[in-house]
Amino acid sequence: MSDQSQLVTFQLGEELYAINIMDVKEIVRVQEIRALPNAPSYVEGIFNLRGEIIPIINLHKRFHLKKALTSEEDELLSGFIIIEIDNMKLGVIIDRISRVVTIEKEQVQPPPQMLTGIGAEYIQGVIRQEEGGYLIILNIRDLFNPRELQKIVELRR
Repeated sequence: MSDQSQLVTFQLGEELYAINIMDVKEIVRVQEIRALPNAPSYVEGIFNLRGEIIPIINLHKRFHLKKALTSEEDELLSGFIIIEIDNMKLGVIIDRISRVVTIEKEQVQPPPQMLTGIGAEYIQGVIRQEEGGYLIILNIRDLFNPRELQKIVELRR
């Protein structure tokens, strides 16, 4: 078992987040999203990715995060990260894609109590950054409980 893992990092609001590269199917530019009636507030809608209908999740709404102040240059780096949970693809809106980083497992610390925004139960750990602040590693499998996932599955029909 390797002591390293690769993470895709991205900005959501003021913070830098990461998810394991193995959970990322692809990263796509902002597409046209079709709104869905009766969807949970954090489901922005659906979009068609090469014939596959993908629900788009807005983590800003889910966790009450402010959108990052972005420049036009950043707009080019915004889009969706397509992830897969239990054989279901979801698109997560991001403010700005950052980069892929390789981390050592021992760099990961438990999340500090005062971390704002996303609840600790959704966080796998944090990595203190040289320039200050934290890189927050999300546990995407825990972002949605089974009931929420079921609701999202039903929306796709």
